Amino acid sequence: MELLTGEYRNTLDEKGRILFPTRLRNELFADTDKNVLIVTQSFDHCLWLYTPEEWKNISSKIMETASPFNARNSLVLRHFIAPAQEIELDKAGRLSIPQSLREYAHLSKDCVILGINKYMELWDAEAYGKYLSENENSLKEAAEALSNISF
Repeated sequence: MELLTGEYRNTLDEKGRILFPTRLRNELFADTDKNVLIVTQSFDHCLWLYTPEEWKNISSKIMETASPFNARNSLVLRHFIAPAQEIELDKAGRLSIPQSLREYAHLSKDCVILGINKYMELWDAEAYGKYLSENENSLKEAAEALSNISF
């Protein structure tokens, strides 16, 4: 799998389905006959989308280090691991987002899908615009924290 990148805008239909971008579908499912993604809550009221392989990788690492007897760990497990659902794209290339996840991310009609290397995010378009505006001043600081990366 190559890097998943790009910003894609699509609409959510009345049944909670969104057409998944062709470029991402071709990249993700070129070598498999199973068009499945794992969808879960993120920490910014958007959804994270993973391939089953990436989900297995990240969820195993979390489960190996998290203890259900630690309150902070349990909070992460309940927020991130518990709501995860395996969703298969239909023949038209649409991803049907479960109601509970749509409500968490406040998804309305207009949505944004972001490719972020090994995973994707699904945002309500208005919420994503607001998030970018609210965090504009923090971007420079966040980028400077990565100053040890050289080109």
